[in-house]
Amino acid sequence: MFNEENYETSRRGCIEVICGSMFSGKTEELIRRLKRAKIARQKVEIFKPAVDKRYSDDEVVSHDSNAIHSTPVDNSHSILLMTDDVDVVGIDEAQFFDEGLVEVCTELSDRGIRVIVAGLDTDYRRIPFGPMPALLSLADDVSKVHAICVECGHTANYSYRLVDSDRRVLLGEKNEYQPLCRKCYLRRMKEKGEVQ
Repeated sequence: MFNEENYETSRRGCIEVICGSMFSGKTEELIRRLKRAKIARQKVEIFKPAVDKRYSDDEVVSHDSNAIHSTPVDNSHSILLMTDDVDVVGIDEAQFFDEGLVEVCTELSDRGIRVIVAGLDTDYRRIPFGPMPALLSLADDVSKVHAICVECGHTANYSYRLVDSDRRVLLGEKNEYQPLCRKCYLRRMKEKGEVQ
């Protein structure tokens, strides 16, 4: 027989991180996990950085147009104010959040909440991105998803930037970035004179 008191004391929080390059299916996997949690009648809250308005102001949307309602927030600590009485917290585009996201995810998981985070692990120069390295080191579970290299068809790990810009944060889609494998990425960077 279900006992709510025992359920509350048996809840175990965790941090799950989904990472990879652009067009690898990170958001798709995040949405899949969150929809399954909703089917299981768990209370779910989803957040994304307010700066990400590519497809929708108030939805997390994958490149394949799957969507789930979300709350845009300006900083990571706002998430703590909106997560009373929840079972699962989803966070998309984690690389765009401030470093405080690590503390927020830790606090939520310590309270018994399942935290599912999706984001780029590296930027277009292959440098670890935002709070993602710390989240990866603290995660209970890490899923690295891969795109397909648009040049050779092998597994792609890198987000190659097609437009000239030195800005680290440049929200983009298929006309600004391409997923490339290591070999094709290095060849393209050599052509641009950015690596030897």
